Amino acid sequence: MATNEEIKKEFSRSGFALVEEDEILERCVTLCINYSLKPSELVSSWELYHLNRQSIDQTVKNDEMDGFLLHLQNQQKESIMKEESGLHIYSNRDVDMLLDGIPEDTEDDIVSTPTNKSQRLLPDPFDSISKSRDYGYSTGKSVGHVTPFGQRGQKFVVRFNIGDAAAQAENGDNNDVENSEDDMIIKKVLTRRRCSLKVNGVGPEPGCRFMYYRTEDRFDSLEKRIVRHADAFAASGLYEEQVDPAVASQRSIFSVGMICCDGEGFLNDKSILLQSSAERTSGQRVPLDLNRLNQFSIFPGQIVGIEGQNPSGHYFTASKLLDTVPLTLTADVDLPPAKKQNLDQEVLTLAEESREKSEVSFIIASGPFTTLDNLLFEPLSELLAHAKRKPPQLLLLLGPFVDSNHPEIEKGAVDANFSEIFQVEVIRRVQEYVEFMGSEVRVVLVPSLRDANHDFIFPQPPFDIHIPDLEHQITSLSNPGTFEANQVKVGCCTVDVLKQLSVEEMSRNPSGVPTDRLGRLASHLLRQRSFYPLYPPPESLPYDSKLAPQALQISSIPDILLLPSDMKYFVKVLSIGEGEDAAKCVCVNPGRLAKGEGAGTFVELTYKGDPESMHASVISI
Repeated sequence: MATNEEIKKEFSRSGFALVEEDEILERCVTLCINYSLKPSELVSSWELYHLNRQSIDQTVKNDEMDGFLLHLQNQQKESIMKEESGLHIYSNRDVDMLLDGIPEDTEDDIVSTPTNKSQRLLPDPFDSISKSRDYGYSTGKSVGHVTPFGQRGQKFVVRFNIGDAAAQAENGDNNDVENSEDDMIIKKVLTRRRCSLKVNGVGPEPGCRFMYYRTEDRFDSLEKRIVRHADAFAASGLYEEQVDPAVASQRSIFSVGMICCDGEGFLNDKSILLQSSAERTSGQRVPLDLNRLNQFSIFPGQIVGIEGQNPSGHYFTASKLLDTVPLTLTADVDLPPAKKQNLDQEVLTLAEESREKSEVSFIIASGPFTTLDNLLFEPLSELLAHAKRKPPQLLLLLGPFVDSNHPEIEKGAVDANFSEIFQVEVIRRVQEYVEFMGSEVRVVLVPSLRDANHDFIFPQPPFDIHIPDLEHQITSLSNPGTFEANQVKVGCCTVDVLKQLSVEEMSRNPSGVPTDRLGRLASHLLRQRSFYPLYPPPESLPYDSKLAPQALQISSIPDILLLPSDMKYFVKVLSIGEGEDAAKCVCVNPGRLAKGEGAGTFVELTYKGDPESMHASVISI
């Protein structure tokens, strides 16, 4: 039976605060009993309900419970209907052959696994209601049938704005309709000047060997990370000489180490350990007491500086916790210099690059790029149609593209292999978009661990894409990866590190003080100078300890940080450091372009040299 404490813990872990705690918990316990739900399942249903209502605040109110009850009833009804249906769903190919008696080789709409990819019919990439190429998978719909995605009443609705041009952008997006052919030609002519693009080659290369690391490699990567941060604290000159935290001392000392958990569960007041460097100190783990601190935010794998006392040698009591690496660390001496690949055909002078830095426009979208009820990739077609009407300088597409979590992919109900689906449904659509828009636009693709057609390893190499005459316009990035567009530094990571940090994080804040939890989670990456500071990673993450030190390191604070996540979309300006020397970074979670069988969100962003003059919009398709 679910208890109040279990339910409260699950809500807190998901970032929700209970406004009227006692009444809400009492009703939640009743819901768990009536609908045979575990606390985790109840909170998952609440997150879906909260997302559908498009609420901004992360609170649970008593007056919302009636609507939540109706949501649970609808879920229960749908599950019962699905269990009792007992229907076997045939593919379009099977049904058409049985009813019409059409031979397998005579119709282009009924495709098996062709040997010649050019024989397939590719629909208009900007038509959201296109004919299916089936690949033998089950969509549950006849060929050419209008899908729920295509029946949406509103398209391109602005959900959120930041910047001075908010009102103008909102009016433009809400009234966005299909342009005439003449308008499209005008838009094409008026496209902004192409931005410069330099990719920092610090990630693994396509075809690299992975999962060949030893236990020593894992230890060395952790040890070097602790030493690197300890050197940064020492180089700043702001702190005392570092002392072994496991050695008994009556005076106040300063030490640098990694937060660990004493066991396999989550962090709590009794399970926090501090592991110091084996090279500089003893490398032992000592229990850490944070009860004297009014505010902190920690997670396993976090490197921190601690001021405190350890009189007995058995317990280190902290009086101050520093979770930000000093900004004096601008480069990692242990890593080779990053290779920068200039993707411009022409060589730009420094003066030209300086002028171009005034403005860069992006469209940022994260997969999945097709809805769960089919593999028609309608959201991707809609996105490219929008990008054709309002062309950015840089179109950023973040995986997954061929989502391994898609029902048809999981069931193996497709005749084509995953690489063919990726080439036909994604690359050819992107290629036609670039060819139509001309040489002014660029497209950057970043893979995901959920891509069924790519290496299942983190860090992840880029897609091996070679398109003649378009190699300078369609670029693939490693995951995580960094690049510079008009000297604007951009970093991105498609692993849902925000969601994983939200599960493992333990925090304490002064009562009555509002907190920005999503901003705090995102700032952990910048404070730790790592795209993935969590350690140990979840069992589901194929973490390679030999590739990670070079690929995950953030050598300098980027201007824009892209962190696609299942959590709520946002565009936030993060500040790292204090005073005038503080570094600012625009952090973006564009949301998912497709959510279930419906539409999701993407982000339009114009960066004009600094976050203060930036304009960003979160748009729902």
